[in-house]
Amino acid sequence: MLKEKISAFIDKIQAIQGVLACALVSRDGIIAGKFFDKELNEPWFGALSATILASAESVGSIIKMNGMESVTIRGQDTSVIVMGAGENFIVAAIVRDKNNADRVHTELHAVAKQIGEVM
Repeated sequence: MLKEKISAFIDKIQAIQGVLACALVSRDGIIAGKFFDKELNEPWFGALSATILASAESVGSIIKMNGMESVTIRGQDTSVIVMGAGENFIVAAIVRDKNNADRVHTELHAVAKQIGEVM
């Protein structure tokens, strides 16, 4: 049943226009579910995504930033969005066309909130 829930969330994330690839990752960096459009080092992607968000949350705590919810790494034509999905998971998405990153972020946040409520 858990695998079906994870798979359904991956499908929801993948259905967001502009998302090229995505993963549902435990807070300690283990990939629970994924869709990648190309070959990559999955264990490293999961571990680094978790580390990036944990580091950003630590910086946010140091500067007393309220509501740290995501980190976006922007490239020329691709971005990576990493955001919390409840206490146990994060979502990492590779996104095409940085001009739509705000829309993708909003839609991704809605799915991450659902994940946090269910898992």
